[in-house]
Amino acid sequence: MTLNHDDARPFPGLSRIGSLLADPGRAAMLWSLMDGCARPAGELTMIAGISPSAASGHFSRLVESGLLALEISGRHRYYRIATPDIAMAIEALANLAQASAPLREPAEAHRQAPRRASAVPLDMRYARTCYDHLAGELAVRLFDRMLKSKWLEVAAGAPSGSQRPGPTALDATPQGLNEFARLGIDLAAQKARRRRFACTCIDWSERRPHLGGALGAAFLDACTEHRWLETTSKRRVLRVTPAGEQHFAAVLADA
Repeated sequence: MTLNHDDARPFPGLSRIGSLLADPGRAAMLWSLMDGCARPAGELTMIAGISPSAASGHFSRLVESGLLALEISGRHRYYRIATPDIAMAIEALANLAQASAPLREPAEAHRQAPRRASAVPLDMRYARTCYDHLAGELAVRLFDRMLKSKWLEVAAGAPSGSQRPGPTALDATPQGLNEFARLGIDLAAQKARRRRFACTCIDWSERRPHLGGALGAAFLDACTEHRWLETTSKRRVLRVTPAGEQHFAAVLADA
C-alpha cells in the first residue's frame, strides 16, 4: 500500500519540527537552553560552532517555528526555550535517542558504550534541572517516593501504561495536598497556571519518570527555598546541601 501525502496531513508540522531538530547546530543551541535560562545570540553561536551569519538564519527558523522565544534588551538579543512543554519534548527525544542508538548501531554502540557512560558527569546524573524542574537520580527517587506514599495519582481520564501516548497527567491526592502544603506549595495556584499541572517526564539519564509540569517546577522552587538544593557554576547541575542530604535521607529512608 502506498501512503498518500494526504494521509500525513493531520500532523503537518511533524516533519517540519523534525527537520529543525535534525541540524546539529540547532540541536546544540536548544540543548544548551535546557536549564531554563535565556542566553545571548553570541554564546549560542559559539555553542553551535557556526558563523554569526549562519546563526541568524537558524535563530529565525527556531523562533518562527515556536521552539525559541526572543527577548530583546537594548542592543542585545537573548533566546530561550519557548515553553515548558517544548523543553519536555526535547528531553523526551534525548531519552529516545539514547535508548534507540544501540538498536540502530549495535557495533558502534558497543564500542562507544564506556565513553558514552563517562560523558555524563556524576553530579549531573544525580541532580540537575530539566528546564524548570528537578531531574536526575534524586528526582526519580523522590518521584517514586511520592507515588509510593500516595501523594500523587494518575489524573482521572488520563491514559496509563502501554496506552500512554506521551507524558501521563497526574493529580495530587488529599494526602498529597497536605504534604505539598507543608513544603509551602499552593496547589490551587499551580493548577491556575497556563500549563499542565503535573505529569511524568522521562529522565534521559535514568530512563525512568520524574515529576514535571507546574507542580514539578514548584517542587524544585521549594527545595531551593528550603536550601536543600542550590545551583552551581556548572550549567544545569544542582548541589545537595548538608541540610538537603539530611532531609532527603529522611524522606527516602524506607523508599
